[in-house]
Amino acid sequence: MFLFRTPSLRRLNLALAVLRVTVGIVFIAHGYQKLFTFGFAGISGAFGQMGVPLPGVMGPFVALLEFFGGIALVIGLLTRLAALGLAFDMLGAIALVHFKGGFFLPKGYEFVFVLLGASIAIALAGAGQFSADAAISSRGSPSPAGRA
Repeated sequence: MFLFRTPSLRRLNLALAVLRVTVGIVFIAHGYQKLFTFGFAGISGAFGQMGVPLPGVMGPFVALLEFFGGIALVIGLLTRLAALGLAFDMLGAIALVHFKGGFFLPKGYEFVFVLLGASIAIALAGAGQFSADAAISSRGSPSPAGRA
């Protein structure tokens, strides 16, 4: 039966691509909002009100990380590094902002927790076959004919 078979390598790579792109789009949207709706001053002020340390540094840093890290996930470029950075971003968001709101939304950490888990999974698994990382690494590898 299709649902109970061990997935093929192609389906696992496709699943990784779906996960990367979906999570990347969410991070791009949040980073875009921070950069272009609130701006550096607005996000720094908001981070300060939330009690985030060094809000003038961390606000812009997080905005740029989420926007460009999300783009990196969608493309599959420097994927493990981007996913690791985004995982730390979500750990900070949980510890500094959302944890005191409990688990459930609208103020809790459940959404951020899912993004944390997805970011860790991507950092562990890598980009997969359908990515810029794979295209770049295949250029550096000798072709099967050249290995003889």
